[in-house]
This record gives sequence, structure tokens and C-alpha cells, in this order.
Amino acid sequence: MEPIRTFQSKTVALPIENVDTDQIIPARFLKVTSKVGIGAHLFSDWRYDAAGNPKPDFILNRSEAKDARVLVAGDNFGCGSSREHAPWALYDYGFRAIVSTSIADIFRSNSLKNGLLPIVVGVDVYKRLLATPGMLVTVSLEDQTLTLADGTSAKFPIDPFARYCLLNGQDELDFLLAQDSDIARFEAAP
Repeated sequence: MEPIRTFQSKTVALPIENVDTDQIIPARFLKVTSKVGIGAHLFSDWRYDAAGNPKPDFILNRSEAKDARVLVAGDNFGCGSSREHAPWALYDYGFRAIVSTSIADIFRSNSLKNGLLPIVVGVDVYKRLLATPGMLVTVSLEDQTLTLADGTSAKFPIDPFARYCLLNGQDELDFLLAQDSDIARFEAAP
């Protein structure tokens, strides 16, 4: 995982409420055990027609969405099942943060463990993001702020341990493995 500290990105908006994990990554793509390449199937049923051709009206298929690392999502994003593949697909596609007025608990937890930063903002900030498609924003995990192009800044909460791991580009296993020398010293002590 790449560390998240402070980065700038344009946004792409998908303001659909109650997007569940099966819409993020349909069940037929859950047979993989690798995170690499799964982003190609992100929102597959919305992005592609029955023949596998990109639907030109879907936001991620438009040029203005290219290279956006921040997805502005509708309320209750990531509801449904606990599939970890959903944040895998978003991360592999290139997103590093999801901004919404609310994010489902299990999806939020899975995101934090897989390098994707879930940011919950108030309705006023959310409306500003939707009013200016492709807005350049600054995400600072160091300061726990989302700053809009007009200078408006919103603080967001994050679990301290998850914040530490994201700042250092570590998942929970990486964190434990980094403690190996301390663990060995403790075990060797009388």
C-alpha cells in the first residue's frame, strides 16, 4: 500500500445513495485472491453494457474522471455485504479517498485496512463538492482535513491506529511484522 499523507486530486462524483458492495464489485468477480487488476471490474454492471462495451454516459467512462483519486459518493456508500473486494476494486482503480455524508461501517473498516481513506463530511461541504464537478481538493490525513478549491476546510475523524497505518503505508500484518524485533526481545526476556 502506498502511504497517504497529503495529496491533491480532482474529484469524480457518483451521488447515488445506498450503493452496496455488490454494485461496487459484482459477486461474479469475487473469485480472485489478488487485489491487482480487480479495478477493471469496478461498478462493472454500470460501466459496461451486456457485450462488455463501456457505457459512454457512466461517469467513470468519461474523460473528466480520468486520474481522479477522490470519489464523492452518495449517502450510505458501501452498504450491503462485508466483501473486502469492494475497497480492493476502488483502490486498484486508482481511488485513494471516498467522500460522503455517511459510509457503511464494515465498508469503512475494510477500506482503512486496504489503503482507502473514507471521509465523512457535512451536507454543506458535500453539496459544494457536487456543485463543482471535477473540483481540485486537498486531502490531508496528517491534519485530518479535506480542503476544497475555495479554501473551505472540513475536519474528518479517523481511528488513530488506522491513521498510523495509512500514514505509513502499512496494513495490520505489516504493522505486526514491523514489531518483530520487539516481540523477539520480549520472548527472550527471563
